Amino acid sequence: MNPEQATFLRNFLLPGIEAESKSTRKVIAAVPEAKRGYKPESHSRTAFELAWHLAEGDVWFLEGIASAKFAPGSERPAEIKSIADILRWSDKNFPAALAKVKALPAERLAQPVDFFGMLNEPVVAYLMIMNNHAIHHRGQLSTYLRPMGSKVPNIMGGSFDEPQ
Repeated sequence: MNPEQATFLRNFLLPGIEAESKSTRKVIAAVPEAKRGYKPESHSRTAFELAWHLAEGDVWFLEGIASAKFAPGSERPAEIKSIADILRWSDKNFPAALAKVKALPAERLAQPVDFFGMLNEPVVAYLMIMNNHAIHHRGQLSTYLRPMGSKVPNIMGGSFDEPQ
């Protein structure tokens, strides 16, 4: 991929990623604090763990893209104790990480980057992987909402609870 193609791809993907992040935020915000420990099976993540994974994962991917280096994720900060804390953290960190990716020069976007020995793609290609990751886990978390007594927000079109 040449730098011009990489720039086009970034500019094409980022508006969708920004829109998806708003949907992800709505799903996380719909998790009832009193039921954040809910999980449908013993081997599933809790709603709280999944909400954190979603928020942290988006920022982790953006930071990895911006730095052209993917490192193992870190522990959840001790101050993240509630769904509201996750939302505040995301509201602060997601825009800052996104701005770094928006500012990347074309040559950096086209630079191949290793992803734990599994992939070696131009760094811009990881935007699509990030988006797929978020959509996947958001879908999981959205299926937790009704059993927890919450409503499913409009995600990619209306829902029973929030028509378009």
